[in-house]
Amino acid sequence: MDAQFVDILRPYLKYAGDQEITDTARLRDLGLDSMREIELLFAIEDAYDIVFPEERMVDRTFETSGVLWAAVQEIRGHEIPGQKIPGQEIHDASRAAS
Repeated sequence: MDAQFVDILRPYLKYAGDQEITDTARLRDLGLDSMREIELLFAIEDAYDIVFPEERMVDRTFETSGVLWAAVQEIRGHEIPGQKIPGQEIHDASRAAS
């Protein structure tokens, strides 16, 4: 995760306080609710000039900061080796069918 990503996350995590946000940080435990999730999604899309495909907008994508960062990187075309992206199998299947 880069510093910009952590800076984007922090305002949406009402229980994070000053604690370090690592890639294993469970976003729901840190206060990310469904309304903040949508706002966070827009903030990430704006900051990284990306659009989350519909198949990536699942609860698993927002499970941890690391999973969310991996999804951002995959959408940007910078896959993280060994990191499973939620919805990836759906995305791969639709690509193969094209």
